[in-house]
Amino acid sequence: MNVDIVQFMDGVKARTPGEDEFHQAVFEVVVSVWDVYDANVRYKRARILERMVEPERTIIFRVLWTNDKGEVEINRGYRVEFNSALGPYKGGLRFHKSVTLSILKFLGFEQTFKNSLTTLPMGGGKGGSDFSAKGKSDSEIMRFCQSFMTELYRHIGPNTDVSAGDIGVGGREIGYLFGQYKRIKNEFTGVLTGKGLSWGGSLIRPEATGFGAVYFVQHMLAEMGKQINGLTFGVSGFGNVAWGVITKINELGGRVVTISGPDGTVYDPSGISGEKVDYLLTLRESNNDVVAPYAATFGVDFYPNVKPWEIKVDIAMPCATQNELDEIDAFHLKQNGCLLVAEVSNMGCTLDAINFFLSQKIPFAPGKAVNAGGVAVSGLEMSQNSMRYSWTKEEVDKKLHQIMHEIHQTCMQYGRTSDYINYVKGSNVAGFVKVADAMLAQGLV
Repeated sequence: MNVDIVQFMDGVKARTPGEDEFHQAVFEVVVSVWDVYDANVRYKRARILERMVEPERTIIFRVLWTNDKGEVEINRGYRVEFNSALGPYKGGLRFHKSVTLSILKFLGFEQTFKNSLTTLPMGGGKGGSDFSAKGKSDSEIMRFCQSFMTELYRHIGPNTDVSAGDIGVGGREIGYLFGQYKRIKNEFTGVLTGKGLSWGGSLIRPEATGFGAVYFVQHMLAEMGKQINGLTFGVSGFGNVAWGVITKINELGGRVVTISGPDGTVYDPSGISGEKVDYLLTLRESNNDVVAPYAATFGVDFYPNVKPWEIKVDIAMPCATQNELDEIDAFHLKQNGCLLVAEVSNMGCTLDAINFFLSQKIPFAPGKAVNAGGVAVSGLEMSQNSMRYSWTKEEVDKKLHQIMHEIHQTCMQYGRTSDYINYVKGSNVAGFVKVADAMLAQGLV
């Protein structure tokens, strides 16, 4: 390991003790971009990398609300405004019991590079709360969202910071958040993306992350002389992202045979299609986070406390949460002849798993490239809001497909060698250079 990298990471850890997820995200990027950084005198003199790992602004606030019994509940809210060199802060809100500052900092840091790759003028940010909708009534969820926005509204705006959905924040939550912002500010503006179609939303936004990920996999396969038709896919999770991935794979002739939740993995060898795909949305809307009911409903196998990566598939697409696929899982995939791995969740693979894929020359693409379709269509929604105009589904999908093609081309530009495409290095270097140059141009701000 380069001594300078070790010293750099020691400095990051000393300033941010206990933020393990953030340290992991920073390390992955630093290892990839260090040669570029070290060779550029202007970057080093301006301490660009040191500045890049420090958020421009971190906001933490108390969220008070009452449950249906009239009892006071207390949660913690966050907004990490990480980097605005390329445009307004842009990134989702996550409502989940696992939310911590470390997780949101890693997500905001990743978002900065992801948004850079989209070619759209967006900076990076992330926010959320340790609130969970599981077991809550709609009225309780509404009261929480209204209280959360009552603090957040003063820090955001269509040209300052634009939020979207993430884990635990779907169309219902976006509606409650937007309604409260409009109520307080007395203005109807594009301060949130993922809105309903009748009030400023964009067509295919709910599907965009999944659709974009599959388009990226299409390009990866094309480099290998293959196509999606006839291949089997392992997918984790069962929310909007997994739903979008499954829907597009079905359209292109592939077959998804797994979904998963905290309770275990469903194996459906005939493929998750038709009414089964619709059932996933019903399952998610029930505020449940388990998949066993799917197996019971459709009479297929359910493996408690097992991850999908032990099942033989051609393509693995983790879609659930961070660090869901480790080195042991990576070994199982290799043993089962997996052709490639596309990380749809943010930092879905551990560093050991990523290093295993790279050492074995198994094509692997990180989330900041693969899942950029979601924020790309959010950027398109922002454009439509600014113009007071809506594009057709076909127009948005065409733009999304083009953006994912450009991201893939950029990754190859910076990551291709004679016998392998290192998508990790390609995406990190491409994102870093664009943000770094913008930071240099804008001075010490």
